[in-house]
Amino acid sequence: MQRDQLRMICSTMHRFNQRITSALEERQAQGLYRKLNCLGRGQAMSVQHEGQSLLNFSSNDYLGLAQDPELVRAWQDGLSRFGAGSGASPLVTGFHSPHQNLQAQLSEWLGYEHALLFSSGFSANQALLFALLQEGDHLLQDKLTHASLIEAGMLSPATMRRFAHNDPSSLSRLVSRLGEHAPKLVVTEGVFSMDGDLSPLSDIASVCQQSQSMLVVDDAHGCGVLGESGRGSCDHAGIKPDILVVTFGKAFGLQGAAILCSQTMAEYLVQFARHFVYSTAIPPAQAHALSKACDIIQRDEWRRERLTALGETLSEHLSPDVEMLETQTPIKPLMVGSSERAVNVAEKLRQRGLWVSAIRPPTVPASAARLRVTLTAAHQDADIRLLAQAINEVWHEE
Repeated sequence: MQRDQLRMICSTMHRFNQRITSALEERQAQGLYRKLNCLGRGQAMSVQHEGQSLLNFSSNDYLGLAQDPELVRAWQDGLSRFGAGSGASPLVTGFHSPHQNLQAQLSEWLGYEHALLFSSGFSANQALLFALLQEGDHLLQDKLTHASLIEAGMLSPATMRRFAHNDPSSLSRLVSRLGEHAPKLVVTEGVFSMDGDLSPLSDIASVCQQSQSMLVVDDAHGCGVLGESGRGSCDHAGIKPDILVVTFGKAFGLQGAAILCSQTMAEYLVQFARHFVYSTAIPPAQAHALSKACDIIQRDEWRRERLTALGETLSEHLSPDVEMLETQTPIKPLMVGSSERAVNVAEKLRQRGLWVSAIRPPTVPASAARLRVTLTAAHQDADIRLLAQAINEVWHEE
């Protein structure tokens, strides 16, 4: 009996191994194999890779805060005052005064009754949808929302439909087919990370109001960059969604996320959002540093002004035949087409001392591979001119 069980276990392991090997070989044959690159940080916006120093144009550190001395000192101060880790989930002993202060600061700045902190934007998005949606609910998402939102929608008991990207009329047609009293949750992003384009939030909010739908906006790439005092895409569009998700791994220069909502919604999530209840809280030292990041974002308007100026410089110096999507954000996609060409162009830029990531399917649609250039307030004008010159040189070599 034991021998038969062992044979069965070995057979099962073998089938898994076959599946894994086959999937990896297929991914490699498609030119879509991903590699984990170990980087070292250099001065300003440079990174070290395999002994080479490269200017980094693939960071989401839009405001240049990740290595800002003021923010680094704030985290060091937090470590000395509150220790390294939180030690538990928020509902056990992991919730400390820096967390409470950060929640209050975010709520006041962004105009909500309450904020709840999470370890990542991925977990915040999934916590929200899994806790909120029930069987019989309707989830309506923009076609290009983040993988965390799409996955949560697919796994939730709700019926999920996806409307055409940034198309309020498509959303309107979807909601018109649903019953007036059917619970409807509309989810979109403020800034879409692969194209750098803004959602038509004002029009989407109007559709939600007319259809009595609840609106959720994930503003991971807009908060800190857009709006008055960096309040984000919703402030820029003049709307206030029912629920706002912001993340701290982009403009804040750190890590984590928050859900901004009503007091009642926050209480509900504290009771039922499993990612909040059962995850270790972010370190209090990190929350302390995030409060400083909030201060800097609101105070330093020059960082947003610099991003605008750098974007204009890039547009001015790129050759007219380089297909760059014009955006109001620091995300400047260069549309290449094939995955092979995107990888080759990225490698030639790397040989010139520039790190620009090639983005390929399944992250983007087939035949829509691109170089995702991101600008930061820590870049210099000379960096942008160097980038433009290199892109112009390699663009037609493939």
